[in-house]
Amino acid sequence: MRILLATDAWSPQINGVVRTYQRLAHELRLIGSELVVLGPQNFRCVPCPSYPEIGLAIPDQRRCTELIEAARVDAIHVATEGPVGWMARAYCKRRRRPFTTSFHTRFADYVSARWPVPESWVYAIQRRFHRRSAGVMVATESLAADLSRRGFERLLPWTRGVDTTLFRPRRVRLFGAGPVFLYAGRVAVEKNIEAFLRLDLPGIKVVVGDGPQLAELEARYPSAIFTGVREGEGLADCYASADVFVFPSLTDTFGMVMLEAMASGVPVAAFPAIGPRDLVTDGVSGVLANDLREAALAARGLDRAGVRDAALAFTWEAAAKIFLANIEGALAQVRQRDIVARGISMGRARAV
Repeated sequence: MRILLATDAWSPQINGVVRTYQRLAHELRLIGSELVVLGPQNFRCVPCPSYPEIGLAIPDQRRCTELIEAARVDAIHVATEGPVGWMARAYCKRRRRPFTTSFHTRFADYVSARWPVPESWVYAIQRRFHRRSAGVMVATESLAADLSRRGFERLLPWTRGVDTTLFRPRRVRLFGAGPVFLYAGRVAVEKNIEAFLRLDLPGIKVVVGDGPQLAELEARYPSAIFTGVREGEGLADCYASADVFVFPSLTDTFGMVMLEAMASGVPVAAFPAIGPRDLVTDGVSGVLANDLREAALAARGLDRAGVRDAALAFTWEAAAKIFLANIEGALAQVRQRDIVARGISMGRARAV
């Protein structure tokens, strides 16, 4: 199957969405399918407000149409609710072509952290965006339950994987004897990183990553180590050098960095929020508590081999097969509904 991916998040951006689809493209090729990317690189862009390093596509519906039709794909999957996503959605609506979507970002939390905009308004926009989708893929059961309560429909489970070859236990201590408490990911206000940096913990605090809040946090917490962006083996070494991975976010829909830490044998300390409570087995691969300091201290005592074992259940091969099955199943249901609708229409015509 040849699938068009419409996404506003793509290289050179570094985030969980980009990494998910880059790995998905690789895994789909291995099982005989292809992911064709329609992203901001295909359009003129302007800097995203509060994230100037991210380019937002300037809407060009004619070019979008030309690119989609030239791709000659069997299915269309819309990954993000940005300009590229809205253009692809408009194309499908105009051509009456079914498409699937995925819910990656709780924009309501991101927007409300920056501007006085009611969360209900943002969720209403996202609900409208996904309403025409043949199926909305979500990463965890907790997220599906939350979205269902908010009126989202046709939710489909789609988990993620982790590269257990790259992320593995290693004999390395980049930051000293420790104990080392580490966070990795976007350095932005919605990630709640200060909840980690404010903790009274022994040893060393390390923040791996880049983002709009980096300079502010470096100035406010000079005793912490800020490494900037790390990728590949460098990132894997950072994880393996830690005693505990602290994940303070309350807004993430999944949290791939937790799986990467777990695969490295590093236990997770997190709040019992959407994402952590779906990925972390409390007392086995990490500790979940409303008191993050308590969770971080308790996680130090967990068996690192058991932590790694918990991550081995998440494979990219399985994630790719679920993604493909979701698309095939959703499109089959649309075709079935169309057949039923035509049958009803023909029956009414004969009756008249």
